[in-house]
Amino acid sequence: MNQSWSRRGFLRLSGAAGLASTGLLSAHAATILPHERFSFLFVTDTHLQPELDAAGGCHACFRKAHSIGGDFAIQGGDHVFDALGVAQPRADNLISLYTRTEQDLGMKIHHTIGNHDCFGVYTKSGVQPTDPLYGKKFFEDHFGRLYYAFDHRGVHFIVLDSIGLTEDRDYEGRIDTAQLAWLASDLAALPAGTPTIVVSHIPLVTAFDSYAAPLPVPARHHKNSVINGWQVIDLLSGHNVLGVLQGHVHINETILWRGIPYITGGAVSGNWWHGTHLGTPEGFTVVTVEDNRLVTRYETYGFKSVDPHNT
Repeated sequence: MNQSWSRRGFLRLSGAAGLASTGLLSAHAATILPHERFSFLFVTDTHLQPELDAAGGCHACFRKAHSIGGDFAIQGGDHVFDALGVAQPRADNLISLYTRTEQDLGMKIHHTIGNHDCFGVYTKSGVQPTDPLYGKKFFEDHFGRLYYAFDHRGVHFIVLDSIGLTEDRDYEGRIDTAQLAWLASDLAALPAGTPTIVVSHIPLVTAFDSYAAPLPVPARHHKNSVINGWQVIDLLSGHNVLGVLQGHVHINETILWRGIPYITGGAVSGNWWHGTHLGTPEGFTVVTVEDNRLVTRYETYGFKSVDPHNT
């Protein structure tokens, strides 16, 4: 089923007077610049590993995605499972497996860092923080910049690094101070009304914690969403943001907040290669950008886990 999300329609239906009190409108919020129509793929949480036929599953997913096509793909993070808690030989094998399998997509790919793409962070890995590939350097060496922007057919894309590595060798959802300053500068440099799409592995906005019972032992860190997401949302206010694409929690969900759809894509790996996760099967998202709106649909590809325990 297609879902269409139009910021212009939201502005029209809500009315400027009603929105002024929310702080959404700026001096140029009603300005909209034209763009070309195009489609792209959002594939996230592949969690590639040798076990559970994950490589076969990714192969099937990428081949179907290739048959649908698009101008490019955005990988939403968590390329492998997992670099956090393993030594370098295992991490290198995982990334090599992913790199080979990714070729099945047959198109340009923009990469987003996920928490499982960080190397040796957990103490059980035996890796020291002094290792030259420790943490995010592993991702940078294989995929490039941690956060960046690019333009395509009149639309501005912003890819964020939502992974905050903690002093106790864990992670949380966080956009750090340097990145916030970069984001503010990038947005300020855009011509008024530029259509913009934002990507974040860990969601800025999600209701995920409402869908399942809480953990018996609360997590030490804020992991299911970006703890300072409100700061990013504040920076986006007043800009022509068509949508925010997110991953990490393996569900297919959309939340509309202040006229911006926050679209969380289901995982290529489903329930980490164990079937569906909270009712969302293995899959990826097809995104069409047209008339200043996003039209999305979720595609599954028929993977059957070799060891399912559906949730």
